Amino acid sequence: MTSTPRDYYDVLGVEKTASAADLKKAYRRLARKYHPDLHSGPQKAEMGKKFKELNEAYEVLGDEATRKKYDQYGLQWKDAEAYQRAKEQARARGASSGWETYSTQGEGADFNDLFSELFGRQAKREGPSFRGFAMPGADLETTIQLPLRDFLSDTTQRLELTDATGTPHIIEVRIPKGVKDGERLRVKGKGASGRGGGPAGDLYLRIHALPHPVFQQQGIHLLVTLPIWPWEAALGTEVEVPTLTGPVRLKIPPKSQSKQKMRLRGKGLPSRGEKHGDQIVILDIIIPSEMTSHEQQLYEQLKNIAHSDPRAHLIKEATHA
Repeated sequence: MTSTPRDYYDVLGVEKTASAADLKKAYRRLARKYHPDLHSGPQKAEMGKKFKELNEAYEVLGDEATRKKYDQYGLQWKDAEAYQRAKEQARARGASSGWETYSTQGEGADFNDLFSELFGRQAKREGPSFRGFAMPGADLETTIQLPLRDFLSDTTQRLELTDATGTPHIIEVRIPKGVKDGERLRVKGKGASGRGGGPAGDLYLRIHALPHPVFQQQGIHLLVTLPIWPWEAALGTEVEVPTLTGPVRLKIPPKSQSKQKMRLRGKGLPSRGEKHGDQIVILDIIIPSEMTSHEQQLYEQLKNIAHSDPRAHLIKEATHA
């Protein structure tokens, strides 16, 4: 049994008045929840279906132009777009008198039935000459979720696309090195097939980076928070730091402070040229959650040494502001 497609706003769990930022926030939250790589067993297949449905919804609502069409026509917005193109072509061929008897029957009209009815009658009136009518195929759009590591070089993705008859088609597309998160790529001639010998539409790929447990993306730069012990920050040390291409050694200078930033040049993401972004390492000084009695004594000794008050400036600024 074929399930009825759900309203895209319901899929994302937002109201129709949701802003673009709200849509993106809802999409990213649900993408982390449903991504099939985060599940196993029977649940993996179920999550895969939900993830595909989520991507389809965001592909449409995440683009301002397609969202407007969806708000006007609902789930059949693609058919409506093709219907309008066909209408203009038929008028250009002198078929305007036949179009006036048709209406869109309000939102959600079955445009496939309108196509069949219109062109069936038109073919009877014009006979064999109508076979020359050519209508281009509709453009298609889909979202591709890529791990951050795949942004480092050219990659090939296999996509399963379903046409208007429900038939799946497998195609391979090349994602070039330097593509950006959120970028929209065009693949010419890989959209829906045309009618009457018309050309196929184009396929648009919306590229999104999968959330990473370690790296945070900031344009072509990557951010990573690096935990260090208090004595490492005070005395300085050399530690291993993860990067997308493997761990590297990083020198932590003496007297380092929490939230201090250090830069690993060229360890970020590539841009369209040869330029690479950097990786920003943010130091995070942490305290051991468990301490031995000896460690406790050492901290007591540090406590008894006279130090300046690190909070004094806060009292002064709060008083005189």
